[in-house]
Amino acid sequence: MEYFNFSNRVAIVTGGSRGLGKAMALGLAECGANVVIADVLENEQTIEEIKRFGHGALFVKTDVTKKRDVDNLVKRTVENFGKLDILVNNAGIFVAGPAEEVDEKTWDKIMNVNLKGQFLCAQAAGREMMKRRYGKIINIASIAGKSAFNQGLVYNVTKAGIIMLTKSLAAEWGRFNVQVNAIAPGIFKTDMTNDLLGTDAIKQMIKNSVPLQRFAEPNELVTTVLYLASEVSTYITGETITVDGGWTCHL
Repeated sequence: MEYFNFSNRVAIVTGGSRGLGKAMALGLAECGANVVIADVLENEQTIEEIKRFGHGALFVKTDVTKKRDVDNLVKRTVENFGKLDILVNNAGIFVAGPAEEVDEKTWDKIMNVNLKGQFLCAQAAGREMMKRRYGKIINIASIAGKSAFNQGLVYNVTKAGIIMLTKSLAAEWGRFNVQVNAIAPGIFKTDMTNDLLGTDAIKQMIKNSVPLQRFAEPNELVTTVLYLASEVSTYITGETITVDGGWTCHL
């Protein structure tokens, strides 16, 4: 059986224009899915790369903090492809700073994108999936939702919230055959982290803290997304899979 054949499946990837979101979108497309990219920034190259796999590709400009945008995203997806099977809830931001200096504007911005945005997208997608009694929602959390990053208070709180959002939706929507799971990534190499990962301080931190003693490549997250989106994982819901090279498994 071709467990990772997504032919005729339709997937939305939020924050999919670049970075890990782009890698996940391309991974789904390579396995046969029609992919909708939802982002505030359009990247024509990403859409063209998806199309090279011979499947449908669509970009819908979406601010995940706005219900109107999110509802339009799901509507456009169904209009173009007839259904929605998979949502990868990836859009998110990170702002570092001491807890005592976090202002209300920063708190609201991170909360709105990371937590409210994931809720709005899951809610809109879930409504469509429940009609068909089939759906796979994959929320991208972080190891920061389990063990706090220093000077990452608001980000940490949102990622912990995503883990509980995942459990809550899974508990409610299981009877509709809608599975909701999350992934908690550790350190991954992307265009945005290249410079950081090249510093001596980060190299030493990885060596000391990560049992596998290396950062991860994007495909090592993509394969986990494919697993949760596939028919291999039909009895898994409400779970958060940690993909961090063992970083959080020890003191």
